[in-house]
Amino acid sequence: MKSLRLSPVVAAALFCCAMAHAQVTVRDAWVRGTVPAQKVTGAFLTVTSATAAKLVAVRTPVAGRVEIHEMAHEDGVMKMRALPAGLPLPAGQAVELKPGGYHLMLLELKQPVKAGEPVPLTLVVEGEGGRREEVAVKADVKALGAQAPSAAPMPHDHGHSHKP
Repeated sequence: MKSLRLSPVVAAALFCCAMAHAQVTVRDAWVRGTVPAQKVTGAFLTVTSATAAKLVAVRTPVAGRVEIHEMAHEDGVMKMRALPAGLPLPAGQAVELKPGGYHLMLLELKQPVKAGEPVPLTLVVEGEGGRREEVAVKADVKALGAQAPSAAPMPHDHGHSHKP
């Protein structure tokens, strides 16, 4: 049996090619579980791109469409809006998509998503020169009302007081 030996130049070229395709990492992906007949839910994750890029689209077989959203305070009111141009991913910086901030909205759900089941997501990231990379992710479904393990409860105010 012959052994295959690569020259240092060929090995370096192969390594660089492999690195060019490993520019985006995703961790802590999860989806909020639903109840029967619910047609919308949220997906959350942390994404890091080695180079400046933006998350421009997301697909999943469990939903008719997915939108990238942002929650933000405007004039004292929490508002949610879609980001049709995508979500910027600064080079080397983790961008957290979490309840109350950036997140993914899974719309037109085809069936309920149940706790413990994985949901496949395909993230489309656009880098320099419009080059696109697809990243396949399996997101765990957490029970309705659950938060990411490291997430603290979000403070909120409904405008009424709780007097004893």
